[in-house]
Amino acid sequence: MHCPMEGRESADILLAYCAQKLDARSTAILEEHIQICPACRQFADDQKAVWKALDTWEADPVSADFNRRLYARIEKEVSVWDLILRPFRPLVARQGLPIAAAAAVVIMAGVLLDRPSAIEPGPLPDTSATVEVAPDQAEPTLQEMETMRDLNRLMRPENADSKI
Repeated sequence: MHCPMEGRESADILLAYCAQKLDARSTAILEEHIQICPACRQFADDQKAVWKALDTWEADPVSADFNRRLYARIEKEVSVWDLILRPFRPLVARQGLPIAAAAAVVIMAGVLLDRPSAIEPGPLPDTSATVEVAPDQAEPTLQEMETMRDLNRLMRPENADSKI
């Protein structure tokens, strides 16, 4: 058997041995190795001492008002930002408010002066479209255009005289 202390994966075998979670065959093989390997013997003895100490340790009983004191402490707990900003609060109260107001006015003035009051219109898009019309459809199309012009004159009589 190769030494479990040499490889990280094999060290888990020693931990399982100390926790008494190995099967009988693996336990027997490992005990033979521990008899001849001082490093594994020392590790196993140390682990057994830890397990024995944990088995004998007993936690102190919890007091009857533990929950009440815990929740009171949680409510009293202060956030990190409050701890950081606490020293600066007197400065903000005395001098910070006027400085903040002045900064807000300067920023607002900069925004208003940077933007023009009226937006200049850009070039109008070309909406005229050319439509190909077959020769036999030319006459009905011209008639429709005249009808539209007449309708336009009826709708806007003040403009009709000036365009003729």
